[in-house]
Amino acid sequence: MLNLLNIKKSSHQILKSQAGLSIMEILIALTLIGLAGTFIVSRVLDNLEEGKQEAAKIQINNLKNRLLDYKRRCGQFPSSEQGLDALVQAPTAGEQCKRYPANGFIEGGRIPMDPWDNEYVYTSDGRNYGIISLGADGAEGGEGFDSDINSKEI
Repeated sequence: MLNLLNIKKSSHQILKSQAGLSIMEILIALTLIGLAGTFIVSRVLDNLEEGKQEAAKIQINNLKNRLLDYKRRCGQFPSSEQGLDALVQAPTAGEQCKRYPANGFIEGGRIPMDPWDNEYVYTSDGRNYGIISLGADGAEGGEGFDSDINSKEI
């Protein structure tokens, strides 16, 4: 009987000692959850930036196609001075386009902004052109997500 009483006492002590988590265990668990959350958030943000880079490439390719349409109708690309605006309304400065379509070359009449809400940089001498998105930082050059996206490289 004494043995049974001792077993009962020791099992009660074991249950009592395992009743809750220590503050150290809780802090370790919260730290691990925080680290996992940080990793997940950084992956989501990286995927978002990769998506923006891909969107910029798609927009640049669409602009390239509109510029080719412009050249077919007008005989040359818009000048740097005329810019991409020549795709939405007939240029008034420089070389005029006699066969300019009434609705322009872009539906909606607006040049899209790049995915970071910056204007595309357009340069042309009439025979060749370049379209550049300045990337996430909006400045020339950069690395990673800040790097420029150039029509000549895609």
